[in-house]
Amino acid sequence: MDSEDKIEIIRTIFRCDRPAAEKLARVLAFQKLGAKEILARQGEESHHCWLVIEGGMRIEAFGLEGQRQQLAQYGPGEFFGAYPMPAVHRAEIAALMDTSLLRAEAVRVAELVAEDAQIGAGMARLLARQLDRALDRMMARTTYSAAGRVYAELLSLAGGAERIAPPPKVTMLALSANTTRETASRAIAALIRRGIISRDDRELLIHAPRMLLELVC
Repeated sequence: MDSEDKIEIIRTIFRCDRPAAEKLARVLAFQKLGAKEILARQGEESHHCWLVIEGGMRIEAFGLEGQRQQLAQYGPGEFFGAYPMPAVHRAEIAALMDTSLLRAEAVRVAELVAEDAQIGAGMARLLARQLDRALDRMMARTTYSAAGRVYAELLSLAGGAERIAPPPKVTMLALSANTTRETASRAIAALIRRGIISRDDRELLIHAPRMLLELVC
């Protein structure tokens, strides 16, 4: 990623002018992760925050008996990590797929937020949007059926498109939907039988988005 690409990405995410984006660009460094690569482990000190540029990240906590629970996912344009001060990672953070990030020290981003009104406004919009998405996910977990949560995760991964590449793993869908792998596998098999989706090793195609949306209940 060259400097111009970085500045344009920052301007898009923060909706700020070029001078403000240049300030952020000076503290944000490009970072790339491979699929399933662990970025941070539960209990480690956290001094950095990240912006997702491409790909996706998952946040998973481990209980006293080793049980795994997915807490959140972050996709392009979303922010996570320590902010505004260093902290301790509450959960493990790993890449869902090949992922590109911008990384900065939490305190340096907080300083820019405090001193530049455009960066501050951009951060406020960014965090407000993520809170709204988090509430949507909480609502889905408490009101949808297990299969409905799997279908909602597919629509979320598609992001309004009709193609997900590479195709999501059933285990990942199950964790995201807070259900068992067997339940997620049956839900996906039902969609394939009805011709709503198809999948191979390269991609998952949604042939009937409206029908898939109607099953989210």
